[in-house]
Amino acid sequence: MIHQLIFAAPKPGMTEREFQDYWRTVHAVRFASRIPQIRKYAVDDRVPRPTDSGEPTWSGVGEIWLRDDEEQIASLQTPEFIEGARADEPNWAAFWRTLVLDTDAHTVLQGPEPDPNRQETKLFILVKRREGMRLEEFRERALGAHASLATRVPGLRRYVQGHTRDAAYGIGEAPLDAAFQLWFDSPDAEQEAERSTAFEVLVEDLLTFVEPRYLHTMVAEQHWIIGPQPR
Repeated sequence: MIHQLIFAAPKPGMTEREFQDYWRTVHAVRFASRIPQIRKYAVDDRVPRPTDSGEPTWSGVGEIWLRDDEEQIASLQTPEFIEGARADEPNWAAFWRTLVLDTDAHTVLQGPEPDPNRQETKLFILVKRREGMRLEEFRERALGAHASLATRVPGLRRYVQGHTRDAAYGIGEAPLDAAFQLWFDSPDAEQEAERSTAFEVLVEDLLTFVEPRYLHTMVAEQHWIIGPQPR
C-alpha cells in the first residue's frame, strides 16, 4: 500500500489555526475523503514546540493510503479529485510550499492499535541521505542500527519509517529519502522524550548518515478522517 504524505502551509492571509481547521473540517470531509480510491486518510495539525522559532515550514500533514500505483493514477483522474480536492486547494493552502512524498511504510514498532477517537501525537523527522551515500546503504542503515536506537526512546508508542518509493528516483533525485514517524501519548510526552539521553543518541547517530541542511522535524496531532481501518 502507498502511504502518501502531504506537507502543506497556509495561503497568505490565513492563520495557522484557520488553515488547520479548514483542512480538517472542510477540505478533508467535503472533498478529499470522497475520492473513491483513498483507503485511509488522516490530517495532522502541527503542534508548536518551545524550541521552534520563526515561521514553520509546514503547518500540517495529510496522510493518504492507496492500494497501489494503478489506483493512485485512477484517483487523479476522478471528478472528486479534479473538480473537488484539487479545485479547493487554493482556498486554504500555499501550493508552492507543498511537499508530497509517496512512501513505502516500514513498521519498526507496532505498538497499540490506533484509536480513531484519540488524537495521538507524532514526531516527523524528514531526512535526505549524506551526499555520495548509495540509497540502498541509507535504507539499510536507517532500518537497521538506527531503528534499533529509536526503540530505546522513552515514551515511544509506535514507530514507522516511510521510505520514498523507487519511482521518485526514475529521472533524478527525490527531494527527501524518508519520513520517520514516532508516536507518543501527548505533546508533553514527546517533549520529555526529546530531552532524554536516548533521543540525544538517536540524533547523533542520524547526523552521521543524513544531510543536516535537509533535516526537518515537526510535531503534530493526528486526526483520522477515514480509518484507522481501511474502507
